[in-house]
Amino acid sequence: MSAASMPPREVLAAALRATTERLAAEIMQPENAPPEWSELEWAIARCASAMQGISVLLARDLRWAGPPLWLDFLAEQREQCLLRHQRIGALLEQIQAVTVDRHIGCIALKGAGLRALGLYRPGERPMADIDLLVHASNSQSIASAMADISYVEAYSSRRHRVYEPQQKSAAHGFAEHIDNPLKIEVHTAVAEELPVRRVDVTERILREQLRPGVNGYPDLATLMLHLLLNAAGDMRQHSLRQIQLHDIALLARLLGDDGWQAVLREPGNKKAPWWMYPPLALTARYYPRHVPSNVLRDARAACPRVLRLVIDRESLTTLSWANLRILAFPGIAWSRTPLEALRFIRSRVAPSRQTLAEVEQAQLAWPQPEGVKWYGASHPRRILRWVFARPARVQTMLSVRAALESAGIGRRERWVDARRGADDGAVRGV
Repeated sequence: MSAASMPPREVLAAALRATTERLAAEIMQPENAPPEWSELEWAIARCASAMQGISVLLARDLRWAGPPLWLDFLAEQREQCLLRHQRIGALLEQIQAVTVDRHIGCIALKGAGLRALGLYRPGERPMADIDLLVHASNSQSIASAMADISYVEAYSSRRHRVYEPQQKSAAHGFAEHIDNPLKIEVHTAVAEELPVRRVDVTERILREQLRPGVNGYPDLATLMLHLLLNAAGDMRQHSLRQIQLHDIALLARLLGDDGWQAVLREPGNKKAPWWMYPPLALTARYYPRHVPSNVLRDARAACPRVLRLVIDRESLTTLSWANLRILAFPGIAWSRTPLEALRFIRSRVAPSRQTLAEVEQAQLAWPQPEGVKWYGASHPRRILRWVFARPARVQTMLSVRAALESAGIGRRERWVDARRGADDGAVRGV
């Protein structure tokens, strides 16, 4: 589908907002009747479901059916996620065998760590990659281990080294599919830039001696700490997924008072971490009664006032890939001082050579589809395009376009902006 045949951006943005928020609510408070959505909105709903990582949860919990294309999509996603679950399990077994053989200890992070707890049924939680944490001294050894299982380095950054299969197929569509490449991301640190202040929790995760092979987190509190920090980093970049909130909500039910105290009390600090309120607040909003009120109160008290006020007005739509806007300074409210804000602005306007080199490496490893000019342009040209053309986010538009094409939707003449009202911002396709 060409850009000329796409519905107007305001129509797409309204449809993303309506479908994202309705589907998010269905996870905890399922309704008996389906939404009265247009053909466009049902197509966008598939995109929103995939972007938020909740398709299989919806297939399990929805009380209503919806149109045939929607039902077919959920059934296919359930099948594809189960197939990927099996593939992920096989790859984890390979990683276990090769790291034991080479006497390398690693920790399976985030989704791989949750998998070991059995919080999800097989295939319910999508995973695009496997994240591993190793000691910096094992960086070269783990690279050799990856080669042993036919994985090669695609690119590296300050954050991680990304490995991909030597033989990989092209990404398939906009949702989960068994043929989508399964990456391995190797970290030597667990940290987020919020937005320029580095929050590092590596020592809390790597505080114990690792046995050769794949290890778990030291305890549930440490896993929760990492999930919250990862969610905070993605919220700051407006790239959150609802499945991350779901992870936090499920794990929250397993933490007792002592566990929450371990999460909230940093060594040598009587207050909760300043960055922890936003992910806890958003989780509490979409998953009521999962986060204890005293935990939310303590985290809120430690949160800077500006950040607290901003987050209380945000939503899953605005903080996730459902947000179509490319922001000039995403997450600037996370700055704790005016100087930090200025440093962040400078990093966006004039990024370092290392940052630009990392972006270029990633582009070469994961080339954009033909016709996508945003990432291929120079940084000054991207700034000019943002100022004068305000382009939409590339990843989101690619997902939207694929979803519309798969639903057989394409002719621009079919779309008019027929907003139903300011109460839901939804649109009709005619």
